[in-house]
Amino acid sequence: MRPVWKAVSWAGGVLGAAVTGAAVGVAAHSARGAARRRQADDTDFGRRPALPPSRESTVAADDGLPLSVEEVDPRDGGAAELTVVLVHGFALDRRCWGFQRASLAELTGPRVRQVLFDLRGHGRSGRASAESSTIEQLARDLDAVLRAVAPTGPLVLVGHSMGGMTIMALAEQRPDLFDDRVRGVAFIGTSAGQVGGSGLPRMVLSRRNPVPLALGRLASLQPVLVEGARRAGGQLAWSLVRRLAFGDRSVDPALVDLVDDMIDSTSVRVLTDFLETLGTHDRLLALAELRRCELLVLGGDADRLTPFSHSETMAEQLPEATLVRVAGAGHLVMLEQADTVTEHLVALIRRCAPEGDTGVDGSDTTKDEDGQACQQQA
Repeated sequence: MRPVWKAVSWAGGVLGAAVTGAAVGVAAHSARGAARRRQADDTDFGRRPALPPSRESTVAADDGLPLSVEEVDPRDGGAAELTVVLVHGFALDRRCWGFQRASLAELTGPRVRQVLFDLRGHGRSGRASAESSTIEQLARDLDAVLRAVAPTGPLVLVGHSMGGMTIMALAEQRPDLFDDRVRGVAFIGTSAGQVGGSGLPRMVLSRRNPVPLALGRLASLQPVLVEGARRAGGQLAWSLVRRLAFGDRSVDPALVDLVDDMIDSTSVRVLTDFLETLGTHDRLLALAELRRCELLVLGGDADRLTPFSHSETMAEQLPEATLVRVAGAGHLVMLEQADTVTEHLVALIRRCAPEGDTGVDGSDTTKDEDGQACQQQA
């Protein structure tokens, strides 16, 4: 049994590390890591309660799979003028947007309603089959969520990593939506293609790699054995999460714990099922469907998983986009440098606001003026 759980622990870690910046350890967390966890309990982030949703619902995807959805209304009770949809990445869940969620709820110029949901196989959403674990299906899921909880009104779509890829696939499938309702799109730490070309190990994403294939089959046949072996191996190595998901080694330990927990909550089967679609993702041409939108392309220059060169390649295809390079930030830039990411998201949202909207301070937030301000800032 010992060789089995070691193999599962190692292989699961390689797969997770390749896409999310984590790895599964083969031993218990070190005393040093445990000390950091105790320290994390005393941080402001650890004490701060999550902003509760205004509404929770379950949306049925087109294949019937249940998708867990939350909506967050403006904190001051005013009427929202547009909807912001936040789409998380692989092996994470909607908790990764905690900082942005709290800040955008306070926004008054314009007021926004937020929609957050867990991708299939992630968080509280239902478990998908291997066949439906594709970026194309994720795009159809996003479309189902929009039709259910945001059927009308202007939209801003924000995607991190595989969430950004999902938005690109939606643009392929529903170009009419981007002509009509989607006013803005933000791509954070993502890629339009050749994911294995730089940053991620090509061998891990290969359909011919026997390790993920064998691990996926084992996880399908013996899920209890695989997940038990994964946890017996020490769960996710805290130090590797910090090293691979973040750019700064002094990052708040509570943030590392949060990412550690999100990845640990994602089954090995999900890790293996989504590898092929990540490896074959190629949507550089689909970016043309977005040129009528206000655009933000943001990445960390210490991202080891989707290096900033991926953002630069996307910006070359989207010359009107605001390209933001966040110094020292890794793949989880929206957690590591939350204020910077939120600042640029707010600028994007204001450029997308209905003409003539004014905030509570009376300042004009029309598209042209805020667009100019954002370009100066960038």
